[in-house]
Amino acid sequence: MTNVFDRMIGQHGLVDELLTAATSARSAAARLDEADDGAVSMFADEPAAEVETVVRESMTHAWLFTGPPGSGRSVAATCFAAALQCHAPDEVGCGECRACTTVLAGTHGDVRHIVPEGLTISVAQIRGIVQLAARRPTTGRWQIVVVEDADRLTEQGANALLKAVEEPPDRTIFLLCAPSVAPEDIAITLRSRCRHVGLTAPAAAGIARVLIDRDGIEADRAEWAASVAGGHVGRAKRLATDASARQQRDQALGLARAATRDSTAFAAAETLVKTATDAANQISAERDAAETEELMTALGAGGTGKGTARPPRGTAGAVKELEKRQKSRRTRTMRDVLDRALVDLAALFRDGLSLAMGAQVTLMHPDKAQDLTGPMSRHASPEQLLRCIEAVLDCREALETNVKPKFAVDAMVVQIGRQLSHR
Repeated sequence: MTNVFDRMIGQHGLVDELLTAATSARSAAARLDEADDGAVSMFADEPAAEVETVVRESMTHAWLFTGPPGSGRSVAATCFAAALQCHAPDEVGCGECRACTTVLAGTHGDVRHIVPEGLTISVAQIRGIVQLAARRPTTGRWQIVVVEDADRLTEQGANALLKAVEEPPDRTIFLLCAPSVAPEDIAITLRSRCRHVGLTAPAAAGIARVLIDRDGIEADRAEWAASVAGGHVGRAKRLATDASARQQRDQALGLARAATRDSTAFAAAETLVKTATDAANQISAERDAAETEELMTALGAGGTGKGTARPPRGTAGAVKELEKRQKSRRTRTMRDVLDRALVDLAALFRDGLSLAMGAQVTLMHPDKAQDLTGPMSRHASPEQLLRCIEAVLDCREALETNVKPKFAVDAMVVQIGRQLSHR
């Protein structure tokens, strides 16, 4: 039998905390059931507000999961949601009952995920989900709202969510996921009303073991992928199984050498942006086509008979709205792909800086130590390598402020070239 928390890699302390909370929540739900049914219980003579106080003391209604990319924030939140809904009488989060399997599959009727469709999570998206979550559960113990990437909430969206978190319905639990507790990632007011649990990046050995045992990847490939994935389980799997992912990584890391020559610098920058754009288009194409077909069918297009060959008049607005959301999502995907390449590049310079300083730390790209970071550490000073890291971070910040990727990456390449071309 596999418990739902077995999906969380290298988070043993956190698993114990979540399991204890889910067990407590089961008792709290039973007390609420008794109060709702008017049954005689320890709360029989107490007002509902006092019953709710006891419940909230035993099970916090709002949680904040933080951790670096790839640490499994949304996985942890989903596993916790499954444990909260689990129907097994003898094990919390059994992983086999209908509640656990449907939560993990994303089809449970009382567990709702808020995922950015584009650059941000809008206030309309938050209000719609919060309104649904205020209803009584249909099949589960709780109505659960999982907000993935809560750092992408707009200010209005954060305020709307804050109101719901401040005055939660009896049966509603909010699970928020963000990179950190910093104000730029999560509003201070929201942070103060959540119980914080922090995830750490899994060790390379743990990731390799998962790739071998769960995904059937050969040991050598799994160990290499785990060693260069920066603690990101999903990325390790892609590197181990997808040749294009390996090619994109090599391309990003190769920009460090290309930036030192005028003849190759801007061509490498252009290729990096184009590759990210092509990857985003490929990722989005299949989903966009399915969404468009579904909408057009709902509007009456594509059927047979009179009046069904095309959508009725007045529906153009719905089509344009869908196209707008798809474009925004494609832009977000492109930026995410490009950001992943920039993170790899920053880690490369970090490795060079570590070697130059003689620091005894684990390298982020150990496979590049001989032919790239080693020579780099001997060629450039620590100060120059630090400025290269700053150039990459500046590029990431520029992209977040909607600077065109071509301009942001070109500016970065110029700065890196200045540092690596001269001693």
